Amino acid sequence: MQVSEAESVVMDVLWEAEAGGRAPLAAEDVVAALARRQDWQEATIKTLLNRLLKKGAIRAAKDGRRYLYAPVLTRQAWLMDESEGLLQRLFDGRVAPLVAHFSRHRKLGAKDVAELRKLLEEIDDGQS
Repeated sequence: MQVSEAESVVMDVLWEAEAGGRAPLAAEDVVAALARRQDWQEATIKTLLNRLLKKGAIRAAKDGRRYLYAPVLTRQAWLMDESEGLLQRLFDGRVAPLVAHFSRHRKLGAKDVAELRKLLEEIDDGQS
């Protein structure tokens, strides 16, 4: 499922609400949450909600005269699709060139390197 960058901002609000036990949200709740992050008009946000609804990324349930929105697409599934797409487009589907790219451009801090080492050790342990 293709989710645009703007739509992903709306999804973030819905994912955060779900994680915090506050889902589903009314459109006005999404508008209020985004007012602190984006300089978007209410109509823009409602258009994004409708696009996400048509794509099946979110669902809507009628609550009186309004609709309540909740994510169908999980953040994990979206991250997987996005990261797979990035790897395929830029690095021929391989992770090592991605890490090498960030390393060459000094985008990996000491904490990142330590986490990568730990992850590689866990992978090695799991394959032994």
